[in-house]
Amino acid sequence: MAECESSAESAQPSAEPDSLKLSELFERSWRALDELDSTQEPLASHAVQERVQRAIRGLESASRRVAQLELFSRNEELEEVCTSELKYLLLPALLGGLTLKQTSRERRLEILQTARAYFVDYLQRCKNYDVSQFNMPRSCVEAEAESAHPTAAPGLGQPNLVAMAAHRQAKIERYRQKKEVETQLEAVKRAVDGGQADEETSRRFYLLHLRRWISLSLEEVESIDQELPILKNMGTLKNTPRPPPQPSRPPMKPFILTKDAVQAQVFGAGYPSLPTMTVDEWYSQHQRHGVLPDQGIPRRVAVEEDRDAAEVQEEEKERQAETDDPDSLHKARSWDDYKDTHRRGYGNRHNMG
Repeated sequence: MAECESSAESAQPSAEPDSLKLSELFERSWRALDELDSTQEPLASHAVQERVQRAIRGLESASRRVAQLELFSRNEELEEVCTSELKYLLLPALLGGLTLKQTSRERRLEILQTARAYFVDYLQRCKNYDVSQFNMPRSCVEAEAESAHPTAAPGLGQPNLVAMAAHRQAKIERYRQKKEVETQLEAVKRAVDGGQADEETSRRFYLLHLRRWISLSLEEVESIDQELPILKNMGTLKNTPRPPPQPSRPPMKPFILTKDAVQAQVFGAGYPSLPTMTVDEWYSQHQRHGVLPDQGIPRRVAVEEDRDAAEVQEEEKERQAETDDPDSLHKARSWDDYKDTHRRGYGNRHNMG
């Protein structure tokens, strides 16, 4: 076990400007992430973003050193990993957490994709070492398809209630495990911080952190998979060419409406820059464009038909009088006899004096 510790501590590339050991570089970056989680400063402030970038560069440098040392192998078991090297399994998870603290809106899609890759890499490492029992998240393509049709039954287009219930139960169980791990961590952390932890306690401390970050990584991947399709659709909408704007209707020029040409000359003399128009000219112009109130309305046709019918009836009466029609003569004589014996207003009881 001492051999493992010495090999990890002594390896440090001379190109590192601060000449920190691997463990010191890792601890400093991990501590920076914890401080950023509890800071009260605005996350988008320049000072905080500088600390985020500095911590990311430190973890990237530590990741390169771990890769050069070949500390981990797929052929070994978790029990074969030295206690001092267990914490370096956390590198991808810590990088994913720091990456999500970047606040550049222009690079939001790139940030989410990078953070997701870090979390999935960490989960795959934990899966290879059998740190805990969990299901790996879906690939990006499967996650986008599921986001477009969430928990839909194949071929039915309806929610799969069984899948929804299983997903909810898995989230509840994951939350319970995370709280349980955090409670155990509080007790172990006091011993580690006080320098009273033996190797077994230190190993349990790092294993609990590995399990805690499994729950956090699964939550972050699920959240990222919900946001990625939205950002991609927004990018598609931005790149879609907009239809050309409709040409605006030219404003109507003002004019003075006068009664006749004489008034037009008077107003025109006083306002030479303002056009004038008589009522007749206005009427003729609107009549040519067919926008007068009575143009195209059936009421005008009905009035003309009533007038024609009255003229035809009057002509028929004149024709009958000229030809001495017996029926017409009889009606006319009866009407004359009635008027001789009945004065005007006879029978109108309402107008009696």
